[in-house]
Amino acid sequence: MNRGNIRKYVVWLLGILLLGACKSDPEVTPEPQAAPFARGADVSWITEMEAAGRKFYNAAGVEQDGLRLLKQLGVNAIRLRVWVNPVDGWCGKDDLLVKARRAHSLGMRLLIDFHYSDTWADPGQQQLPAAWEGKDLDGLTAAVSEHTTDVLGALKAAGITPEWVQVGNETGNGMLWETGKAATNMANYAALSNAGYDAVKTVFPGTKVIVHVQNGYDNNLFRWLFDGLKANGGKWDVVGMSLYPSPYEWQQRNEQCLANISDMVNRYESEVMICEVGMSWDQAPTAKLFLEDLIKKVRTLPAGKGLGVFYWEPQCYGGWKGYTLGAFDQAGKPTAALDAFRE
Repeated sequence: MNRGNIRKYVVWLLGILLLGACKSDPEVTPEPQAAPFARGADVSWITEMEAAGRKFYNAAGVEQDGLRLLKQLGVNAIRLRVWVNPVDGWCGKDDLLVKARRAHSLGMRLLIDFHYSDTWADPGQQQLPAAWEGKDLDGLTAAVSEHTTDVLGALKAAGITPEWVQVGNETGNGMLWETGKAATNMANYAALSNAGYDAVKTVFPGTKVIVHVQNGYDNNLFRWLFDGLKANGGKWDVVGMSLYPSPYEWQQRNEQCLANISDMVNRYESEVMICEVGMSWDQAPTAKLFLEDLIKKVRTLPAGKGLGVFYWEPQCYGGWKGYTLGAFDQAGKPTAALDAFRE
């Protein structure tokens, strides 16, 4: 065989070997990338504040749109509550859509918080919407499903997909009392919560569903509730928490919260979201330390199980509705607390 033929043979043989190696090696699938950490704000009052003449200003005193200002400060996600038939319309479906469109237009991620009430739902009250009075468990599960589907369907028609949806707000003792009170009938609460879960997945299969509980430092409460849900077929994707420490106990509460978060991840293999935090507006330096530490702790969870932290109504100032745990000063400018949300 002459040199030219030898060279051709070697090239041919190398090609065969390389082709065989390519065929025998398994395909390498890239690891899925975790979503960016949510640095969020619940701004459900913002349209009502604007209608009342409240304005928002940057650190230089220049008036700005409140949502745009929050985005500039590092907020990348917005949480919005929705009530069934609120007396004045604020936080009803139409008002929700206005705020959701604004957030969406700014490229901000969205968390929808269903209270399943005409007014506040929290640890002290889980009132039936007036239109749902007199319904039995079957009637209430149907109403939860219909309401959830209606609101999310309106968002879908507007081209908006929420990344997360809460089915109930601070439901440490269930929702839609007395039928869905967890201490009285955990199975009823699980059925009502599942009605919301299933409705979310029907409209937005990829959206993560949150069950949200107050006092994120209280592991006994969380184990009791989520063990009860699990025993009754309850479904959720994310464990949601609230955390409102005083300026004097935040370090202890953060440690307790981290221990609780870690337990939720290990016990239920759940992701975790801190859905609400806050501290008095005039304690801004301490609030910043609290938030920086909490964000750092949540981000230490393995496999990106800690999804984010949301400040509750940071844009509130001047004693709006008697609320003093915002992160804006009396002149309508952001305080140092929100510096914790910068990357």
